[in-house]
Amino acid sequence: HAEAQFNLGLCCEYGKGVAKDLVRAVELYVKAAEQDHAEAQFNLGFFYAIGEGVAKDLALAAELYGKAAKQGHEKARFNLAVCYENGRGVAKDLARAAELYWVAAEQGLAEAQAS
Repeated sequence: HAEAQFNLGLCCEYGKGVAKDLVRAVELYVKAAEQDHAEAQFNLGFFYAIGEGVAKDLALAAELYGKAAKQGHEKARFNLAVCYENGRGVAKDLARAAELYWVAAEQGLAEAQAS
């Protein structure tokens, strides 16, 4: 069900086929993320990072990025590197940030290759 919950979350986030509803999108992403859906974890982390549809929580954003990154999600790995580089939700750790940027770059993520 995680993939279906994630896809419905996308529909709610962007208003595709349903009324745009960020709160409902977050609810669906939470359900999918709890089932280790990496893209849902990434999207949910982004919502927490910017405070969209939820209260801003940088520590939870970093945690969710970490979960998705462990599953090979390169954008989550990049965002987690940014967190470590800037001390956003985690203790600042430039060595850890560099390691994460390196792996994301090795996966072919252009943003990481420029970092």
